[in-house]
Amino acid sequence: MLFLCSYIYQMNISSILSKDLLPLPYTHWMLKEIYEQPDVLRATLDQYIDGSGFRDEMCAPLRHWLSQTKREIVIAASGSSRHAGMAGEIMIEDLTGIAVDVEYASEYCHRAEAATKQAAVIVISQSGETADTLAALRKAQCAGHQTLAITNIANSTIAREAAVSFPTEAGIERAVPATKSFTAQILNLHLLSLLAAESTGALSAAELQSLLAQVAATPALISAQLAGWEAAIRDVAAYYRDVKNLLFLGRGIHYPIAREGALKLKESAYLHAEGYPSGELKHGPNALVSAETPLVMIATVDRADAESVQRYEKTLQLMCDMRQQGAEILAVANTGDRGIAAIANHTIVVDATSEALLPLSEVIPLQMLSYVMAIQKGIDVDNPRNLTKAVLTE
Repeated sequence: MLFLCSYIYQMNISSILSKDLLPLPYTHWMLKEIYEQPDVLRATLDQYIDGSGFRDEMCAPLRHWLSQTKREIVIAASGSSRHAGMAGEIMIEDLTGIAVDVEYASEYCHRAEAATKQAAVIVISQSGETADTLAALRKAQCAGHQTLAITNIANSTIAREAAVSFPTEAGIERAVPATKSFTAQILNLHLLSLLAAESTGALSAAELQSLLAQVAATPALISAQLAGWEAAIRDVAAYYRDVKNLLFLGRGIHYPIAREGALKLKESAYLHAEGYPSGELKHGPNALVSAETPLVMIATVDRADAESVQRYEKTLQLMCDMRQQGAEILAVANTGDRGIAAIANHTIVVDATSEALLPLSEVIPLQMLSYVMAIQKGIDVDNPRNLTKAVLTE
């Protein structure tokens, strides 16, 4: 009887959460949660920073955890949380020089301890109950690692058992596909990278203040673009409604966003999609590229960042090569970028911001793409088949 009750719970709880009391004008929780993201980011910022910088009372445990690290961090996570961790890896390494390795939580559990014995460990989980991630945390704890948990549930098992809890402020996420919890995780990792840069002296006080001001402007920047993104995506999704396969491409910190965009299409619209580093396309996957397998290329740029400009120019050249090859291209590019618009078949624009913050804007149109393509197919996007909100068994 206990097993039967558990089974019924697993089958029905997601449906109950996703359909009960859905407020107008939203037709699905997933769309509502996409639109909640500016408020989620604002709530997180209010929790951890104020006008003068980081809130000491909230960030003291994080600073202590960082002081215990030995120049090496392992991030263990699964699914969307792992993609957030991949973006966090780049943010932390680029700002501080601290080496970061991102593991699948299910693989970390079976790694030889000698390979990671000096590392501090971050685990990331939306629910705070993910079985593989909890197992990874417990392995790290038993091995004596300094552990930190980023979860969406402050009283979850993972949050309680980690040495330090660094919760997001996303609130309850009812749709199975992660949207607001993902961007909240990205923001937490960005704040952690700034704290790490502060603790190592990698940033001056003035530089830190400038970067915090950019972060503080992000919720309003995203809020102003949401309606335009949705309108543009609905047109694009109608054009691609019969597509069966897509390849998502991104360089540097945009590669994890390409992977996340592909994952969203898989789980929401039941389409085959893969995310690759842009520079790897010609090393095999290019054999798949045709008019029937469109490319979704992230081609944004931070003009104040020389390395970002270099990546952008490489992406622009690849885009030219692919169009000559006959590829269909949907680009995510900066507002006003006429060069990209002249090459791509379709372009979704995002307003300029710093390289580290661009992923927060880029991923939202990709979330909308998966949402619209799913409802075009009549899919219950809040409750995709074979998936649950939290993976509670390995």
